[in-house]
Amino acid sequence: MNLSGMTGFARRDGAYGAWTWTAEVRSVNGRSLEVRFRAPGGFESLERLAREAAQARFQRGQIGITLQARRAESMGAARIHHDVIELYLAAIAPLIESGRATAPTADGLLALRGVFDSADSDDDPDARAELEAAIFRDIAGALDDLAKARTGEGRALGNLIEGFLARVDALTLSAEIAASTQPQLVRDRFARRLGELLGEAAPHERILQEAAVQAARADVREELDRIRAHLKSARDILDSDGPAGRRLDFLAQEFMREANTLTAKSASAELTAAGLELKAVIDQLREQVQNVE
Repeated sequence: MNLSGMTGFARRDGAYGAWTWTAEVRSVNGRSLEVRFRAPGGFESLERLAREAAQARFQRGQIGITLQARRAESMGAARIHHDVIELYLAAIAPLIESGRATAPTADGLLALRGVFDSADSDDDPDARAELEAAIFRDIAGALDDLAKARTGEGRALGNLIEGFLARVDALTLSAEIAASTQPQLVRDRFARRLGELLGEAAPHERILQEAAVQAARADVREELDRIRAHLKSARDILDSDGPAGRRLDFLAQEFMREANTLTAKSASAELTAAGLELKAVIDQLREQVQNVE
């Protein structure tokens, strides 16, 4: 059994140079695969890689990938452009000499455009590529961790589903036992009612013929046989590899179709009780199947 669920969470933290980051991935149920990526400005190029990595690992579910990245500012890496300062000073010198302006302060000069900046490794294309590669490794690692979490959920779901299938199997046997008397019950009931309506005038052969027709309509052997066939198909799916959620969901619908027909045809309290309980178990089965990838 290699089922995978569709819910989970994983996180990876990393650092490179002055940068630190956190990559988080979350997954919830979805009819198809939907990947959403959120990251700070400047890291948009990682979206394509993250989407491809998610698509390579998952078939269904809503996957949210969130990147938080922060760079530590370092005064040791600051660069002051003295030539720019000299240009500014030369430009305002006549104003200072004429008394129309006061001498600038150091912090005022540093605030001027082009005077101060921080030496950023992002200016180096190779360093930037190494930074993004390191971040992507953690995104991919978080997706791997998410896949493991979803596999763990799949094992738990598989155990639940097997339990529900075993219950469906047992209830099918109970329904078969209850249905063994169904044809005779229907014939006797129809013959009694027709006799009450027509009295002695009711033709005995006609009563038998009509009763046989009603009994045939109430025969539930085909429904029981189809339920058993669906049970085999469901167990084959559990034993196979690959996504199983859609196939199991389809079978759950088919189970319910047969259980509804069986209950509608019931002519005894025992068969009705078995059919109703069968429907309740199938409903629980389908609820769990919808969590499977």
